[in-house]
Amino acid sequence: MRGLDAQTRPQARYSRRDGAAATDRCSATLAEDILRHRAALPATHPERGRLRDRAVEAAVPMTRSLARRFAGRGEPLADVQQVAYVGLLKAVDGFDPRYPDFWAYAVPTITGEIKRYFRDNSWAVEVPRRYKDLGGAVSRCRDQLAQELRQIPGVANFARYLGADDEEIRQAMAAWRAYASLSLFQPALDGEGDPLADRLGEAESGYDRVDLNEALHPALARLPGRERRIVTLRYFGNMSQTQIAAEVGLSQMHVSRLLARSLERLRDALGDAY
Repeated sequence: MRGLDAQTRPQARYSRRDGAAATDRCSATLAEDILRHRAALPATHPERGRLRDRAVEAAVPMTRSLARRFAGRGEPLADVQQVAYVGLLKAVDGFDPRYPDFWAYAVPTITGEIKRYFRDNSWAVEVPRRYKDLGGAVSRCRDQLAQELRQIPGVANFARYLGADDEEIRQAMAAWRAYASLSLFQPALDGEGDPLADRLGEAESGYDRVDLNEALHPALARLPGRERRIVTLRYFGNMSQTQIAAEVGLSQMHVSRLLARSLERLRDALGDAY
C-alpha cells in the first residue's frame, strides 16, 4: 500500500494544480458571460453598473491566483493583490465583447500591471531599464543553462546565450541584487545580537585629527614668534582677543589683524601639505 501511495501521490499533486487552473478558467468564463450580457444592454441601462460589479467579483479568484505567482519577490502579497485588482478593473472595463476570450485578454492585462509595479516601485535603488530587463533574462535562463552545461553558468555563458557583452551581464547581475534592501534597524538574521545598524563601522575622525596635528606643527613653526604665540593663546589657550591683547601688550584691533594674517598663512601651508 505504501508503494501504491508513493506512485499516486505525484498525480494528486498535479490534480490540485490542474484543479486550480480549472477554477481560474471558470472564474474567467463566468466574468466573460456577464460582460457579454452587459454589452448587449443599452448604454443607459440601469443594470450595467451592477453587472460590471458582478463581473469583477466573478474574476476575483483568477486575479488572486495570478497575484500568488509573484509571491516571495520582496513585496507583501497583499500589496501585489491590490495591484492585481487594479489590473482586473482595467481588464473588465477594456474588454471588447467581439474579442473571443476574456481569459486571454485579462491575464496579460493583470500580470502586466503587476510587472509594472515591480519594475517601477519595488527596486531599492534606481536602475536603468536595460539592466532591469537583462537581469530578469539572466534569472530566467539560469536553470536552463545549468542543465545544458551541467555546471553553474558564468558571465561568459550568459553573455553568449543572451547576445550581450560580458560587462553588460555583470552590470545586470549587480543591478538585480539591488531589487530589495534590508532595513538597518531590523533584528539580526540569526536572531541574536544587535541590529545591523549597530554592527556597521563608521568613519573615525581621530585619524583625521592626527594627520592635521602632524601637518599643523611644522606650519606653526614657520610663523613669526609673536604671531605663533597669538595663535596658540587663541586656539590652544582658549583666550579671547581682548585677553590676548592684554597678554602681549597690543591693541585688540592689532591682535585681530595678526590673527587673520596668521590663519591665512596656515591655510596656505596646510593646503600645500594636502
